[in-house]
Amino acid sequence: MINKLKDFLGFDIKEEKYKLSHDPMFGMISDEKKPDKWVFSTCGYCGVGCGLYIGVKDGRAVYTKGNPKHFVNQGTLCPKGLSEHQLINSPERATTPLIKKDGELVYASWEDAYTKVADEFKRIAKEHGEKAVGVISTGQLLTEEFYTLGKFVQLGLKTNNFDGNTTLCMASAVVGYKQSLGSDGPVGSYEDFEKANTIILIGANIADNHPILKLHIAKNKKKPKLIVIDPRASKTSQMADMFVPIKARTDLALFNGLAYIIMEQGWEDEGYIKANTNGYKELKKHLQDYPPQEVANITGIDVKTLYEIARQFTAQDAVLSAWTMGVNQSIMGTDTVSAIINLHLLTGQIGREGAGPFSITGQCNAMGTRESGFTSSLPGYRNFGDEKALKEYARIAKVPEDIVPLERGYKYAEIIDAIDRGEIKALWVVATNPLVSFVNQDKLRKTLAKLDLLVVQDAFMSDTAEIADVVFAAATWGEKEGTYTNSERRCNRANKAVEPLGNTKSDFDIIVDFSSYFYGAKEMLFPEWKTPIDAFNEFKEITRGQLCDYSGITYELLEEHGGIQWPCNEERPLGTKRLYSSDIPFRTKDQKANLISADWFPMAEPICAEFPCILNTGRTVEQWHTRTKTRSIEILDNLAPESWIDINPKDAAKLKVKSGDRMAISSARGRVEDVMVRVTQSVRPGNIFVPFHYNTQLVNALTNESFCPKSGEPNFKQTAVQLHSDEKPDGLEFEEQEVSGQIEHVKTAYEGIKLKEKELELKA
Repeated sequence: MINKLKDFLGFDIKEEKYKLSHDPMFGMISDEKKPDKWVFSTCGYCGVGCGLYIGVKDGRAVYTKGNPKHFVNQGTLCPKGLSEHQLINSPERATTPLIKKDGELVYASWEDAYTKVADEFKRIAKEHGEKAVGVISTGQLLTEEFYTLGKFVQLGLKTNNFDGNTTLCMASAVVGYKQSLGSDGPVGSYEDFEKANTIILIGANIADNHPILKLHIAKNKKKPKLIVIDPRASKTSQMADMFVPIKARTDLALFNGLAYIIMEQGWEDEGYIKANTNGYKELKKHLQDYPPQEVANITGIDVKTLYEIARQFTAQDAVLSAWTMGVNQSIMGTDTVSAIINLHLLTGQIGREGAGPFSITGQCNAMGTRESGFTSSLPGYRNFGDEKALKEYARIAKVPEDIVPLERGYKYAEIIDAIDRGEIKALWVVATNPLVSFVNQDKLRKTLAKLDLLVVQDAFMSDTAEIADVVFAAATWGEKEGTYTNSERRCNRANKAVEPLGNTKSDFDIIVDFSSYFYGAKEMLFPEWKTPIDAFNEFKEITRGQLCDYSGITYELLEEHGGIQWPCNEERPLGTKRLYSSDIPFRTKDQKANLISADWFPMAEPICAEFPCILNTGRTVEQWHTRTKTRSIEILDNLAPESWIDINPKDAAKLKVKSGDRMAISSARGRVEDVMVRVTQSVRPGNIFVPFHYNTQLVNALTNESFCPKSGEPNFKQTAVQLHSDEKPDGLEFEEQEVSGQIEHVKTAYEGIKLKEKELELKA
């Protein structure tokens, strides 16, 4: 019994400490880990937004348990959530500020760290202009912190070259929503998974990446038809009633083809279209290039299946489409999002129970960062360049109008390019780790070496922090307070359970303190700001009357109800489940949605004789992003300690490898050695899958530099590669195949697209 308990609890202590006590909230807990108190909070990993409690004993976080009363997860947690308390005391933590001296990072005081960075920022601004300072942030900060950071960067440092790593995952959904519906913001609610007749998951492996959402599908008494569209037979595909193994990067052609069929068969909702949309005639003309047989040739989906999927949009009362990175991370990501939305607008499947286009968010607060703004918009979903919006913001925030930016600065990849050109001289990286997460790692490392100053603000000694000139050591989840907003627009409370480790500070305190090193900035931007609620109260007023209206939300209300979905105001005191119902119009000037006509293009980097295989990257349930939070958590590391390559049995036979063997992968940008083989039917021949989490097998050393021209999101999902085994070091032979079904007027590959980027670019 003792050994079994030791294995379960994960620590080795004396027998008497294995005694169990009954906790009235959570049942049996070992005496060793029985908390003195439970602190209400929200998970800080993905965008699902699970409610939980942090167990604290003797001032130390010792337990994490799901909140049984929280609507999102009803007491359940994934492996990361269950072990989340362990990240607080991780050996990977940055425990004090650091300054590089003689090539080594050494301990420093906060005053010395602030002074060094402030002096360098001022020097660079004087010599090269204020925009020579760039900032790349995250979707992991609390909303209060992100709003504070954006306000200081844009209005204090006066640089609009500010973006978040949400551009690596959600930017295409943001711009797709904007160009179709007039505003960012997921349309639906998790409740729609429980109410839909048909659920279509597109490039979304929720079983691994958002497993708690499976609970909401399981609660659906209608037993909905589940359609999974994905080039990979993921765990989620095993749940499906219909699995549609689409060819890589042909999704935009698919959705154009489905729209063609809906119009051809007269299945559209003419009344809804006339009353609520623009662009119908233009779309119908455009879609003549996407007849079913042509689309079947492009996508590899037979014509009968195309008609069956299209029919779902009108044969059922409620159809929900949901997607994640498989759609967003594409050179056509924005337009693919809009093509999905087109199907819902054509059939009126939007703004009602169980129906709508739903982007599932990647990070715990990707939504909060989008709403609090200063990246793709001014705070509160106010558009850059809108004079009225600018004046409103300046009045509410009590800042001079002339310091509010008129336009968006560089996006993430453009900031990197500007460093490479010598235009940006200093970079401040906040709670993200580009030295694992960004594309073409060899080039990135050479580019960052050109900086005069690299500042990293993080709770962990990430790969990027290791090469920094200065490290601002931040507090992490459980050590600070504020709010996160999840994929369904639910604002959740995250509470402080323990004191910050060592000499760390919350991101809120770091930013406010640092602003005092710039003459007048703190007095102008953060007068009398003491705690995050000061930022929250200002942000509430900025959102009043906007689509993302927080004005009715209080911290107390969030704890009482387990989160509130915006818009929340006097008219909607307990929030709003879904957008664009009869009393919430679209956010365009004429309050009508736009049907978007967009063309499909071939892959950004097509396969060739030298690189005949397609690399797909993604996440796994056991790890998180670049593993700064999870690699020191023993249970997670034991479950997935290293990277691997999923390879089809036919390709494995050609390379003479089996599961457990090792092989290398190369692309035009580099080579990754010693990757473990996993032979599986989940990928088709000529395709492989590798998780991106691992800095030891750095798959982003291979990925190509291609980006959606509208959103700036990288095309992580398709890179041309070669595979190398001991038995076959020269790799797979290229099998000449006819590239069929490419629409006649589209014969260009990525280089042709790049020439059109300026023409295609949409100011977000």
